[in-house]
Amino acid sequence: MEDLFVYKNIRPMLIGSSGQAFDSPDHIFELKLDGERCLAYLDGNGTDLRNKRNMKMIMKVPELSDLHLRVRTRCILDGELIIVRDGKPDFFEIQRRSLTSDPFKIGLASKRYPATFTAFDILYHKDRQVTDLSLMERKRLLAETVMENERLAISRYIENDGIAFYKLAEENGLEGIVAKKKESRYLPGVRTKEWIKIKNLIDEDFVVCGYIEKEPGIVSLVLGQYGSCGSENKSLIYKGHVTLGISTSDFHIVKSVRRLDDPPFEHVPPGNRNAIWIEPVLVCTVKYMMKTPGGSMRQPVFKGLRDDKEPEDCISE
Repeated sequence: MEDLFVYKNIRPMLIGSSGQAFDSPDHIFELKLDGERCLAYLDGNGTDLRNKRNMKMIMKVPELSDLHLRVRTRCILDGELIIVRDGKPDFFEIQRRSLTSDPFKIGLASKRYPATFTAFDILYHKDRQVTDLSLMERKRLLAETVMENERLAISRYIENDGIAFYKLAEENGLEGIVAKKKESRYLPGVRTKEWIKIKNLIDEDFVVCGYIEKEPGIVSLVLGQYGSCGSENKSLIYKGHVTLGISTSDFHIVKSVRRLDDPPFEHVPPGNRNAIWIEPVLVCTVKYMMKTPGGSMRQPVFKGLRDDKEPEDCISE
């Protein structure tokens, strides 16, 4: 069996279900942090951070180069790369950092808003893979391995009281919580229903398929998602629009993508006749109040582009 640490090609285990808050003696409950999921490979040779697409991230967050000095042995940690502003994780800041390539700008940003890695799981310890251990065994191993400081933290959790914990997250304007079965094993690359997201602020990831020029300075991005898991329909499905200003750095990226002569959808609803279609290679996150009975988003707000997710992973629920 290949050594996970040597090959560094792990795809993280994914949340496979969403629902309402509940109490359970069989689950733990953690905050759902609004950041970028990463795996940290740490040993005496240094720190290697990889996002969900296995892209190296340490050049984006040089302030985290010494994470390996804060663990007691060689390990692989699963966690969230976040930037905190005003006491809360700020998705916009971490995504802006991820999309920045200029070392000078990255250096300035790292001093103004330093990033933190919050570990919630451990996949490898010392010289062995530990994914077959139960979640609670892995949590104990994680606590024994990590020496916390201002740049490396361990995700806190509570037992039993999921409803009260969710209400606390809601009252503080946080994204929500995650319920995880205590006996769950870690299954790399698998979308499991043993981890359940319970969200306060609704957001969703979409493929950017084109844009429509609206009033001066404003465009409407055309959004899509792929057919749901288990569906034979693997083509893109039209999912609506979200407004974006043309002066933003995100729109400059959208505008740079290769144009298409035809839409990437099999069926395009009315209202898209003037769309400029682009190759569906970008992913964005959209926040909204709720969905209508017909599936449309109410009051959608563009949250940001993200390069840590493949377009094919934007699945219609």
